[in-house]
Amino acid sequence: MTTQLEVDPVDLSTLAFWGRPMEERDASFAELRRERPISWHRPPEGMLMPSEGDPGFWAVVRHADIGYVSKNPELFCSGQGVQFQDAPPELLEATQSFLAMDAPRHTQLRKIVSAAFTPKQVRRVSDRIAERAASIVDDLVEHLSGGADGDFVALVAKRLPMGTIYDLMGAPVEYQESLAEAADLLVATNDPDVLENLGVSDPLQAAGRALMDLLGPALELANARRNQPQDDLMTNLVQAEVDGQRLPDEEIGAFFVLLSVAGNDTTRNTIAHAMRRLTEHPEQRAWLAEDVEGRMAGAVEEFVRHASPVLTFRRTAVEDTELRGQRISAGDKVVMFYESGNRDDEVFGDPLRFDLSRDPNPHVGFGGGGPHFCLGNMLARTQLRQIFSRILTRVPDLTVGEGEMLRSNFVHAVKTMPCSIGG
Repeated sequence: MTTQLEVDPVDLSTLAFWGRPMEERDASFAELRRERPISWHRPPEGMLMPSEGDPGFWAVVRHADIGYVSKNPELFCSGQGVQFQDAPPELLEATQSFLAMDAPRHTQLRKIVSAAFTPKQVRRVSDRIAERAASIVDDLVEHLSGGADGDFVALVAKRLPMGTIYDLMGAPVEYQESLAEAADLLVATNDPDVLENLGVSDPLQAAGRALMDLLGPALELANARRNQPQDDLMTNLVQAEVDGQRLPDEEIGAFFVLLSVAGNDTTRNTIAHAMRRLTEHPEQRAWLAEDVEGRMAGAVEEFVRHASPVLTFRRTAVEDTELRGQRISAGDKVVMFYESGNRDDEVFGDPLRFDLSRDPNPHVGFGGGGPHFCLGNMLARTQLRQIFSRILTRVPDLTVGEGEMLRSNFVHAVKTMPCSIGG
């Protein structure tokens, strides 16, 4: 494993870096892309399981290199962890499911879940997504009527993905709010405000609490579906077989946790960031409103590129190799920075510009390709199309203010965001 390397002066390891405004992070990433596209950094702060023997990680910040790492799992594996920081093995097993696996197990388990995210299945649930989006926007208008203010995250951004993913899973409506809160907490353990509100100081304790709040209902639902199958993803999981054996509760629970986080958090934060960009760029909003149906699909890609809802994912070098001429040793951690890849001027003209007509738009907002490309990308795109079509037609004068950001090196999350009509 690599040791005694010079640490880069642009320090991506600190929580302070991830608390800086996006514009400041953009400037740091631009320097790295231009001068040191593969750079070495000390271990990240806020690790759930600090390790004295951890030398650090390689930062991969260019679009092409993110794609290369993503598409070569034989060189850069996921099975040793995919998050920026280390965590206890039992926590990884209970939360990351096939996300932190390699072939052949990854291939087998992903195939089971992928049945719920095929184009046919997404079309099947699209009418329900449209109905829910319309209801959410109607409720928003009612809440903001008479000049009242509100929180766009609570009123809109979190409601659509929460309802959609738990409908797919088959989770009862009365559990969905608490499940979504637990999923949010699981990726928020580095934020000191979150820990203070919980009354804990240990991020691992907060993660454990969130995990229990997710696993309990998950296993109850699994038992219910064994006894009474339904047309939902949980039924698929309890009936599935791999190598002739049914999945154990531990793997079913990990599936549920993974889909709770991936299905809720990323789409929710893209909705929030996109609404902020539309408020800041009224000319882009007006252009989209001129032809919502014809222009929305392309606009959604720019929403995702600009939001970069997942900030980082990690791989581990399987063997000694090279990346852009830099020697990478077997066992080295390699972290991909999607926010940087989505601002790469070798790929995107005027990359900091919010341009809803951008075409082509080969962003890495759903990953850089390869076997771990986002399974729910079509479902996310459908939700984004539906919610913004309703907002632009039903409440064209909705505006939002600057959001309160979660301090995280994993998800680009918005905790709250003020909104009003005609503001």
